[in-house]
Amino acid sequence: MSLETRAADVVFIVEDDPSVRTAIGRLIRSVGLQVQLFSSAQEFLRTERADVPACLVLDARLPGLSGLDLQQILVEQRSTVPIIFITGHGDIPMSVMAMKAGAVEFLTKPFQDGDLLNAIQQALERDRTTRVQRAEITALQRLWDSLTPREREVFSLVAHGLLNKQIAAQLGASEKTIKVHRGKVMRKMQAQSLADVVRMADKLGIVPAGAASATTAGQ
Repeated sequence: MSLETRAADVVFIVEDDPSVRTAIGRLIRSVGLQVQLFSSAQEFLRTERADVPACLVLDARLPGLSGLDLQQILVEQRSTVPIIFITGHGDIPMSVMAMKAGAVEFLTKPFQDGDLLNAIQQALERDRTTRVQRAEITALQRLWDSLTPREREVFSLVAHGLLNKQIAAQLGASEKTIKVHRGKVMRKMQAQSLADVVRMADKLGIVPAGAASATTAGQ
């Protein structure tokens, strides 16, 4: 089976059974992926991991700190590494719990190699997408931080679809002044159109307060 891989991609494997751990590691290396093996959840948590696209193949029923416990810890740490659970004794409540907490897949041993490799590809693609989105939001936040308080108000109201005259009425300024602010906002945010502003505002989670009443007043 072929698997789209990138040189930096890493698959973490946390499995207490040495033979299973070795076999899974050998399978994943055979498709060109890097692998890091761990015998316990504690060992995984203690190890510093490279900041690269990755996923975690995790035994659900580890002794001591279980796979589900580790998943919860990673959620609390705001980790976004996608998890593929494997278990020899899976049950429906356990799989539902794992999937609700964000797991990509829950495989019961013995599973087909292809099923695991498909899940890994899906998980790595998810992590790459998450990383791109996170980088974009970080870049947008830097642009947002460069705006003055008044420019932020203008940005929010523009994103809500208000016209310059409506924004002027909302902020108690002249329409000419708003045009100047709007031009600066577009330049600083590197926005080419209203659609760009709306998209940026959505990614930044900005909801312009009082915009609805301003729209009504301007009609």
